[in-house]
Amino acid sequence: MKSILVTGGAGFIGANFVHYWLNQHKNDKVIVLDALTYAGNIASLEPVKDNPNYTFVHGDILNTELVEELLRHHKVDTLVHFAAESHVDRSITGPDAFLETNIIGTHSLLKAAKKVWLDENLLEDKEHRFHHVSTDEVYGTLSLTDPAFTEDTPYAPNSPYAASKASSDHLVRAYNETYGLKTTISNCSNNYGPYHFPEKLIPLVITNILHDNPLPIYGDGKQIRDWLYVEDHARGIELVLEKGRIGENYNIGGHNEWQNIDIVKLVCQLMNESFQLPASSFQLKKRFPKAKAAIEGRSESLIEYVKDRPGHDRRYAIDAAKTRAELGYEPKESFETGIRKTVEWYLSNESWWKAVMDGSYKNWIESQYSN
Repeated sequence: MKSILVTGGAGFIGANFVHYWLNQHKNDKVIVLDALTYAGNIASLEPVKDNPNYTFVHGDILNTELVEELLRHHKVDTLVHFAAESHVDRSITGPDAFLETNIIGTHSLLKAAKKVWLDENLLEDKEHRFHHVSTDEVYGTLSLTDPAFTEDTPYAPNSPYAASKASSDHLVRAYNETYGLKTTISNCSNNYGPYHFPEKLIPLVITNILHDNPLPIYGDGKQIRDWLYVEDHARGIELVLEKGRIGENYNIGGHNEWQNIDIVKLVCQLMNESFQLPASSFQLKKRFPKAKAAIEGRSESLIEYVKDRPGHDRRYAIDAAKTRAELGYEPKESFETGIRKTVEWYLSNESWWKAVMDGSYKNWIESQYSN
């Protein structure tokens, strides 16, 4: 039985990981630590709130003493670190928060883990693991003909967000090399799926179509990303925790390279189809009367090209051969199956994303955790 501390567990990827782990590991304890900043939504954990093996703690990873106490009190043997500022656009306009959370916050966790696991030997020499969840953006950008990123690709971050994640990766590696903290790192490609905040590309397209708003596309829309269904990411981390070698990095990808514009067009197609299906069209039209383009089967007409983002990386692509060879990892979802599930989830969970978009989710959080 494991006792796992999940930082950032109320965020998009973290919440999906918590759902997955509690479902797959019935006897493990999961403690979620989340500061509930704008990207943390306690409603994303609503389905597990009554699980006796789940505990939520409202707190900041920068609070090293709090982390130490959680490690001691819950006899935590595994720390999975998701907590991060992660939106590239926000990092361009306000990089300070990214350095504070992603670099100093990660160091705070490392200090706490070292003190409790190594200096105090809380686990009495039993196995511990500090797993750091990172991104493919630390590797920089690729041309159309470059091979995909491997774990040996030199770091070349191009945005403040990517630079902050690269720095945190180096800190985790240093704590393994210098102090013997048992660490692993995974670098993933773009995630998508349930509980994704509407500021991100795929949920933004879905919710904008439902409001008949323009679908903004940076530049020519031909930027390429490798897309990973979020539950496949959770399975990849599970394999790293179970089989990964200490001190190693593992790339977790979806084998799904898509141009942004093609993703937007596919989502438009799926939204059009959803509003035409006999079994669902009447209810969808009744619930989303503003979605005129989708109702009329012309969602693509909402596409609008806008000025490109500064320093916009042209292509990311993950080579997950090492993870496949060493851990037996393969994604279960193709982009076509995963994106269909994602569209269906957003159409069925209007209350979740509406609360995010109108800000009411923050009002509830503040009423519960203001002290």
